[in-house]
Amino acid sequence: MTPDAHPVRVELRALWRLALPLALAQAGQASMGLVDTAVVGRLSPTAQAAAGLGNSLTFTILFFGMGVLFALDPLVSQAIGAKRPSEARTHYWTGVWLALVTSLLLLVPLLSLGPVLFFVGVQPAIAEGATDYVAWRLPGVAGQLLFVVARAYLQGLGRTRAIVVAMVVANVLNAALDVLLVFGAGPIPALGLEGAAIVTTVCTWVQFIVLALALGPAPEGVRRRPDLRALGLAAKVGIPVGAHLLAEGGVFGLAGLLAGRLGGSSSAAHQVALTWASLTFCVAVGIGSAGSVRVGWGVGANDLPAARRSGLVAFASGAAFMACTALLFVALPEPLARLLSPDEGVVTVAGALFVVTAVFQVSDGIQGVGAGVLRGYGDTRFTFFANLVGHWLIGLPLSWWLGVRGGLGVVGLWWGLSAGLSAVAVAVFARFQWLSRRPVRALVPVVS
Repeated sequence: MTPDAHPVRVELRALWRLALPLALAQAGQASMGLVDTAVVGRLSPTAQAAAGLGNSLTFTILFFGMGVLFALDPLVSQAIGAKRPSEARTHYWTGVWLALVTSLLLLVPLLSLGPVLFFVGVQPAIAEGATDYVAWRLPGVAGQLLFVVARAYLQGLGRTRAIVVAMVVANVLNAALDVLLVFGAGPIPALGLEGAAIVTTVCTWVQFIVLALALGPAPEGVRRRPDLRALGLAAKVGIPVGAHLLAEGGVFGLAGLLAGRLGGSSSAAHQVALTWASLTFCVAVGIGSAGSVRVGWGVGANDLPAARRSGLVAFASGAAFMACTALLFVALPEPLARLLSPDEGVVTVAGALFVVTAVFQVSDGIQGVGAGVLRGYGDTRFTFFANLVGHWLIGLPLSWWLGVRGGLGVVGLWWGLSAGLSAVAVAVFARFQWLSRRPVRALVPVVS
């Protein structure tokens, strides 16, 4: 056996062929928020804090819907591994119906965010701006969820080019329109942070349209009508994923609310650091999505050693990438902060937050990849409980104790979040080690 034929090297190359475009596409989602934060930051720290808080809270709610639709990851990939392409396409249509229903349900909490912000004591100017931002994001909810469905189907087939194209088109359009609508030009009025929200909504639908055009002809035997049994299976797999993402996103959203009570500079610095951390985390999620697909292929084909090898390589890849970003955050904290804010007060606080961010990068990568790998096995409930305990019983109490009671401010909040992420990382990796050594039943019948 030649060195190039070593199973781990073969798996590493195969994983990254799939992971790189998925990571780029996932990072593209975060980069639109990064551009929004940078552009609005040129208005004022208050506007930046409002836009960042509105974006964070919108995605906190969207995370639940997106997580429910992540059920398609194991369903599609295991169907492909079992050589049932028509079943995979049927799962896509199940996802479409589920996305439409879920998008309607999510409007209720999104419409309730405004009163909540004022009730918890967020500064009025920040709360009002965040409420306006969220209102303009509402028309994009269905588009975001339909995009997740199309992406899950295409990545399950290993067809990732269109996903990258959608990311590039959306980001180029977002950057150009952001400047135009936020600051205005000629007959176009300056819309401020509301303009940034409008652009993000438009680009969300553009992404979905690009992927919808790339789906290709359907195999014979595809069922397009709603099927209650199929919807039930998808919901059974996906609701724990949605709850897990809501638990994780919710604790960061709540930290944003606490930061909003500390003033405009602290809140803006929180959003700056969170924007960069979200960008690096999206790459880890992309690696986890690739791991989910390859693990699902192995489980669907009843090749459990291959599934375990795929999971281990995904964990190692995620940890290695996040270790590199940790070094970047330590080396260039203030230059990174200045890319998003010209305010020296914001830059100083954000620079301190980058040190904390560097500490939890590897943990964040492991837990992000782990969620994807376990999803490939169809194991979604454990990740929810791990996030519930790690973030809400460990991370959040520590955040409040260090940041509010202990007087460390927003930096203390982030040290608490770091502890929660580390606890989740340990839990999901231990779960993988246990699960990958046991017989696992596919979610779809295995074709021998």
